[in-house]
Amino acid sequence: MIRSGVVAAVAMLTLTVVATVTAAHAQSYPTRVVRIVSPYAPGGLGDLLPRAIAAGLTPLLGQQVIVENRPGATTIIAMQVVAKSPADGYTLIFTSVSSLAINVSTFKNLPYDPIKDFAPLTLCFTTPLYLVVHPSIPARSVKELIALAKSRPGMLTFASGGNGTTNHLAGELFKSLARVDMRHVPYKSAGPAMIDVMAGHVDLMFGGAGLADSQTGKVRVLAVTSASRTAAAPQLPTVQEAGLTGYDATLWFGMLAPAGTPAAIVNRLSRDINDVLGQAAMRQRFSTGDITPSTPEAFAALIQREIPKWRKVFAAAKIAAE
Repeated sequence: MIRSGVVAAVAMLTLTVVATVTAAHAQSYPTRVVRIVSPYAPGGLGDLLPRAIAAGLTPLLGQQVIVENRPGATTIIAMQVVAKSPADGYTLIFTSVSSLAINVSTFKNLPYDPIKDFAPLTLCFTTPLYLVVHPSIPARSVKELIALAKSRPGMLTFASGGNGTTNHLAGELFKSLARVDMRHVPYKSAGPAMIDVMAGHVDLMFGGAGLADSQTGKVRVLAVTSASRTAAAPQLPTVQEAGLTGYDATLWFGMLAPAGTPAAIVNRLSRDINDVLGQAAMRQRFSTGDITPSTPEAFAALIQREIPKWRKVFAAAKIAAE
């Protein structure tokens, strides 16, 4: 009895010491440079938005916040770097639905776990894809496109930036929910895919650049793929509004830390990042989509919902994991 009481007392003392050290560390955080890892090459949204966040975070944290680009291997390189980093709040990652929900189904042996290896901080930005058709396609609404596809099973073609990309999966989700048969035409990237849609070589695409291209008259935009209308183009209906309940192919980005990061640091970073995202200048600069700050809990719930959703799409489309 005495021995067990001593063991219990030692265990309690150890927990108390750990909690005290953790709390002290969180209160002093940060004391040095904070690094945001981006899995994307310089120049695009995946680089520009974290750099804008870093610039806003620097004065709030009182320490320099930098961005380090680590592109490659479908974001896996960067995800591994951060997953293996110390859980102390000094290494973060800005990444997307591809890394956190789609790669699970894309790769048989993914070398990181999006749930177990990361602590979500906040959702940052969401943007829909745009369902666009070549002007020669006799459909001016999603309902008309569905009717056309049903009257021509297997004849309509949709382009994408490659197998397993968001363009491709958005099309497969559409096929599944609308119960239509369309032929997928994969390209090496989204740019050439959209060029061929504009040239009339492919009938349609769920593309990120569709809104700008529609202004030239080279494509017709029918809808956005998000669950709700976007502030970037409020006049455009959603695919859901056409009757495809549950259709949501939103491209989203968020900030995370390694799993095990102290709750006080997670909450501090979440609050400060959201303060930066709430600035009017940020919304104006990134007006092509929607700035969407959230709580860590809400972001975690989004990731957990998206993984099985896209897994079902892979299964329905019979897309084999690499």
